[in-house]
Amino acid sequence: MGLARRRGFFWPSAELYGGVSGFLDFGPLGVALKRKIEEKWRRWFVLRHQDFIVEVETPVIVPEAVLKASGHVDHFTDYAVSCIDCGRKYRADHVIEEATRLKGLEGLSAEELSRLMEERGVRCPECGGRLGKVYSFNLLFKTSIGPYVENVAYARPEAAQGMFVNFNKVLRVMRGKLPLGIAQVGRVLRNEISPRQGPIRLREFTIMEVELFFDPQNPSCPLLNEVADVELPLLTEEDVKAELSEPRRVKAREAVEEGLIKTEWNAYFMALSKAFLESLGVPAESQRFVAKLPGERAHYAAQVYDQLVKLERWGWVEVSGHAYRTDYDLRRHMEASGQDLRVYAGPEAASASRRLVVKPLVEALRASFGSEADRVLRELSKLEASRVEDELKSKGFVEVGGFKLTRQHVEVREEEAKGAGRRFISHVAEPSFGAERLIYVTMEYAYTEREGRVVLKLPVDVAPIDSVVLPLVSRDGLPELARRVYRLLADAGLRVEYDESGSIGRRYARADEVGVPIAVTVDHQSLADGTVTLRDRDTWRQVRAPIEGLPETLKSYLSGRLSFEKLGVPL
Repeated sequence: MGLARRRGFFWPSAELYGGVSGFLDFGPLGVALKRKIEEKWRRWFVLRHQDFIVEVETPVIVPEAVLKASGHVDHFTDYAVSCIDCGRKYRADHVIEEATRLKGLEGLSAEELSRLMEERGVRCPECGGRLGKVYSFNLLFKTSIGPYVENVAYARPEAAQGMFVNFNKVLRVMRGKLPLGIAQVGRVLRNEISPRQGPIRLREFTIMEVELFFDPQNPSCPLLNEVADVELPLLTEEDVKAELSEPRRVKAREAVEEGLIKTEWNAYFMALSKAFLESLGVPAESQRFVAKLPGERAHYAAQVYDQLVKLERWGWVEVSGHAYRTDYDLRRHMEASGQDLRVYAGPEAASASRRLVVKPLVEALRASFGSEADRVLRELSKLEASRVEDELKSKGFVEVGGFKLTRQHVEVREEEAKGAGRRFISHVAEPSFGAERLIYVTMEYAYTEREGRVVLKLPVDVAPIDSVVLPLVSRDGLPELARRVYRLLADAGLRVEYDESGSIGRRYARADEVGVPIAVTVDHQSLADGTVTLRDRDTWRQVRAPIEGLPETLKSYLSGRLSFEKLGVPL
C-alpha cells in the first residue's frame, strides 16, 4: 500500500476531506496497470472465443423493474449490527469472525448471528461498547431518474443484468446460435456495510463478467478437451461442511464426471481462470476454488465456486466467482416483462433419441387453483422440463405463477424426440472478476526486494510503463539522441518514460520500483554505431541492440514472442 500511494498507483478517495472507506482513486500508473489487466482479461476470455463470445456495454443506472425481476431488490442484502454506544455499524458476520475466529458464518440468519454475539460476548471493535440486534441491510445504491422521485432506479450491483435484458437482441445479432457468451467490463456499486480492506472490499469497482448461455439439453463444452487434464484445487460443499482446510486436486473433466462441478462450461472457465491468475504471477499452489454452501450462495445460483488467492496481509481472498445461474435470470425477466426470451432449436437440434417433457395434470390443477389454473398452465409451459424435475426432486414442489405445484399436478417423463424443434430457456455459466482485486494481487506477487531496493516484477504484458529511455549522462549530445529514441518508441504506440535526472543507478532503481520491464540506455557508443543498451528489470542483465527496428523488437518481447536474450548481443 505504501508503494502504491507513493508512486501513483492508487490511494483512498477524497483524502482532501478525510477520505471515505470503500472508494479508491487511481493515479497515472494505476490507471495504466488497470487498463492493461482489463485488456489481458479480454484477450483471455473474449477475444480467444470471439466466434461465440461478444462484448456489450450497458448503463450503470438500472430501472427498479429490472432489479426487482432479478431478485436483487429483495435478496441483495447482508446482515448489519450497530454499536449502541458509539453508533458505528458493522457487517455482523465479519465482526463476529474477527472477535472469535469462527468461520463460515455467511449463511446464518439474523437470529443466529445475534445469539452468537451474545454467547461469545462480542463487543464493538472501536469503543468496546454493546452491540444491538442484527438486522438486514440492502446493498443497492438507490436513486431516481430525472426529477420524478417515483421513477426509482438503482446503481447496478453487477453487470450481468445488462446482458440478460439484451439477450434476445444479441442472440439475433449472432444469428440465433448457442452457445453464446455475452461479456461486459464496467463499473458496479455495492453499498457495503463496513469495507475495511483497502482495495479488496470496495463500494465501487470494475467488474469483468461473461454470461455463457447454453442449451440445457446439450450442455457439453467442446473447449473442455483443451483443459481436461488441468488440476483444479477444490474445496467442495461437502469439504466446506466438514471444515476441511486442504483442497482436493481433481482434473477438470473428472470434476464434472464426478458431479463436483455441475456444468462443463463452469469447469472450463475455472481451469482458464487458474491459468489466467498464473499469467498474472500467482502460482498454482497459492490458488484454490471453494464452494459456497446453499445458505451462502447468491439467490440466483445453483452452484458457486469462488476462486481464492493467498495474500500475505489478508489471507485467502476471492478474486473471481464461478456461478451456475441455471435459467433463473432469463425466466424471471420473462415472467416480469411478458416477453419471450426462449431460444428456438430447429428439427436438427431435436435429433436426440429421448427428451424430458412436462405433462400438466389439468383436472388436478383446476381442482387446486380454480380460475387461476389457466394462468398456471401458461406459466408452466414456459419452464424447462429439466428445471421442473430438478425442483420436484430437491424441494418436492415447483413454484409457478406464485403457486406450488407438486407431482399431483404435473408429470415429468421421457419421450421419443419427434424432430419438430423446440423452444427452451437457456442456462447460464458465469465467470466474474473484480479488476481492483486483480491489481492488488498482481502487485503483491510482483513485489520483491534486491540489495535493499524494490523490484516490482510485474508480468511484462501488464506493466504500466513498457520502457524507460535513459541518456547515460546529460551532455555530449546524449540527451538529444535519447529524446529521438523516446519519440521513436512513443510514436510506435509504446508507453515510454524519459528520465535524465540523477545517477544512472538511481534511475534504474526508480524504473525497477514501478515495474518497467526494459530500460533503454543511450551512451557514447550509441552516437558511434546507432545501438543502445537494453537492461532487463528482473535479472539486471544487459544486451546491445540497434536503434533501427527497436519498437518492433520491444513489442516482440512485451508480447512474449522473444526472450530477453534474443533482443540483442549480450554484454
